[in-house]
Amino acid sequence: MKLFYAPGACSLSPHIVACEAGIELELAKVNLREHKLESGADYAEINPKGCVPALQLEGGEILTEGPAIVQFLAEQKPDANLAPEYGSLDHYRLLEWLNYLSSEVHKAFGPLFGSGPDDEKARAKQIIAKRFDFIEKHLLHDYLLGDDFSVADAYLYTLASWLGNHGIDADAWPRLGAFQKRMEARPGVQKALREEGLLKG
Repeated sequence: MKLFYAPGACSLSPHIVACEAGIELELAKVNLREHKLESGADYAEINPKGCVPALQLEGGEILTEGPAIVQFLAEQKPDANLAPEYGSLDHYRLLEWLNYLSSEVHKAFGPLFGSGPDDEKARAKQIIAKRFDFIEKHLLHDYLLGDDFSVADAYLYTLASWLGNHGIDADAWPRLGAFQKRMEARPGVQKALREEGLLKG
């Protein structure tokens, strides 16, 4: 399988999940500004949506949208226990978190990636802070679903890693800070960061 990614973008989430599951991926780096691959090929021919991640399956099919991709990867290696059993309440808790992270947290960062007016960016930061206030209150255990890592944690880690890049002080969320440190100690996370050039050594 081939993962189309941009370093540190939301595609880091499925990259982490693949590393945690022991799935070896071919990596294809995307220049999101130019919508080109390193080969010069037009990324729109791979993913007409123009965003990452995209996962090319063994048969050539393309799967897009991070929450769908991480669930697909988890199901390829069920023994890795990266997602709760289908049909269980925890399974739906996982979907609940993935949807919240995608629709409420990830989406809120949108204005910060553009060149819009400063007041719009300031409003986005206020919304993001409220979203992380909610997450902080629910990070009562090591991970979002309790004591065990799941694919939702890879997504949260990725989104939280953007805070400092946009001048959002994360000191108000000590549980989140501890979570980020736990994540960064995981070999799978380190492997993904290293492969994206985000961690040296």
